[in-house]
Amino acid sequence: MAKPETLGCTKGMMDAPKVIGIIKRSFKFGRVRHAQWMLTRRCNYRCRGCNVWTDQEGIELSTDEVKRGLDVLRDLGVLEIVFSGGDPLIRDDIGEILERASRNFITTVYDNGSMAVEKMESLRNVDFVAISIDTLDQKKNDYLKGVPGAWKRAMNAVDILKSEGIPVGVSPTISQQNLYEIIDFTKYFINRGIPVWYCFYWYDYPFENRIFSIGKKSDEYEIADAKALAEVYTTLIEMKKENSNIYITNKTLTALRQLALTGTRIWSCKALSNFLVVDHIGRVAGCHNREPVGSIFKLPELWNSPRFRELRREYSKCANCGYLCYIFYSVHDGLSGTIEILRDQWENAKIYVKEIKAKTSA
Repeated sequence: MAKPETLGCTKGMMDAPKVIGIIKRSFKFGRVRHAQWMLTRRCNYRCRGCNVWTDQEGIELSTDEVKRGLDVLRDLGVLEIVFSGGDPLIRDDIGEILERASRNFITTVYDNGSMAVEKMESLRNVDFVAISIDTLDQKKNDYLKGVPGAWKRAMNAVDILKSEGIPVGVSPTISQQNLYEIIDFTKYFINRGIPVWYCFYWYDYPFENRIFSIGKKSDEYEIADAKALAEVYTTLIEMKKENSNIYITNKTLTALRQLALTGTRIWSCKALSNFLVVDHIGRVAGCHNREPVGSIFKLPELWNSPRFRELRREYSKCANCGYLCYIFYSVHDGLSGTIEILRDQWENAKIYVKEIKAKTSA
């Protein structure tokens, strides 16, 4: 599954110098905001709506190469990075990678819950850990993950990480499998002070030479009740008024509700403009469904090229995708979108923004 948005999901988790540095970079015009790095295709789960585990290629960038890539993304203006896979915690060097990333980015790790406790020390530097749990029904969750005991391990990981002071939340993928229970699921966790992110089930549309295969079409996952889905979004908007642990913005929920009710999009895709993806061997694409457009190490010379400008125009016309992470970073476009996210999630964002404005105008 594509992974959820993270910017603004770290309220109270970062120190002021890091926040100020990130916001200062956000004032660079024309810079990409978000990167999702699929560090590995290796995975120890067999999720029924996912393709990743069917092709577990072992070739990956080295630790030093990943660090070099992180420096490239920093200089390009990236503000936040999500590490996913496969399961990124499978990498033996994940602690070293996360320590480096956390110096300059809002850093999030997405895990299926199987290795978070084992790799807990490696997670102490990050701003957020998202544990994939789809339902409170243990039997159903294990069925969806394709591994017995998945639910117990994930729930245990959330409890232990929270007790250790590591910022952790749960990330359900909204699908027909859990559509009618997602509100109760949300209430269960936020009432315990555990943030909830959301993914949305989608599948890869046919496209030649895509960089990374993730979602596969499944009738048991695909939403069959659009009206009920729209009602979920409406309810979450109301719930957000009372609880800040619902980590999805009102603007995103409004856009998703309209899509569910009318099939119309109030955004255009900002792939390779506001966001990009990097795969396990360092190739870059606008999104995982598109073809590789170059190496991460060539990005500085490619970013403002005529070819990239043409690709952005092409991608902006795409209306095939329902992956929530890509929708989020298309809805919240540019500097104004970044400020909207900060306003939605950070109580002290206005203070930081004023300080940066004062420094940049001095």
